[in-house]
Amino acid sequence: MRMLLAGATGLVGNLVLARCPEAIPVSRRPIAGRPGVVADFDDLPPLPEAQVAICALGTTRAKAGSDAAFRAVDHDAVLAFARAAKAAGVTHFILVSSVGANPKASLLYPRTKGEVEAALAAMGFARLDILQPGLLIGNRAERRPVERFLQWAAPVMDLALPRDLGSLPAEAVARAIVTLTRQTTPGLVRHTNRAIAALARG
Repeated sequence: MRMLLAGATGLVGNLVLARCPEAIPVSRRPIAGRPGVVADFDDLPPLPEAQVAICALGTTRAKAGSDAAFRAVDHDAVLAFARAAKAAGVTHFILVSSVGANPKASLLYPRTKGEVEAALAAMGFARLDILQPGLLIGNRAERRPVERFLQWAAPVMDLALPRDLGSLPAEAVARAIVTLTRQTTPGLVRHTNRAIAALARG
């Protein structure tokens, strides 16, 4: 089974790539020792034929620098990758989204995530898995001071939050994705923290 992976240099994507050496990374920069597709997401070339595509693209408003720059990654690049993947024959698309995703949300982050989910649902993939984890726990390559503080405080905050709103190890999300690549039942399935944790154990 051939897989395409966008976001391979990020927290979750890097963990997926380590577990799926056969996956073909699609990225803006070359990944040392890993052949793949290197291109800007606003001008993607035809992608290699594949059956499954995994999208772990994502940034923050603070890192992007503006609302438009954030949406260019979390909305435009995600959908560009999805369209290119579908053209390459992909029938199963797996997206790392976020808890609280809602296209009608007033805040930029959950609204953008919700809009992407809705657009993907309309694309007609035979199977679409949308993972909606809470705060991801793990070591990122780039500095995210606010997120680092939240990770430090997560054990205490989790005690006061419903399970699906709490934190989750990025490693669990990666393991869940690997499990999902083997699923073939058609349909759209959303996975929150408890479901992701169960898939990771499986």
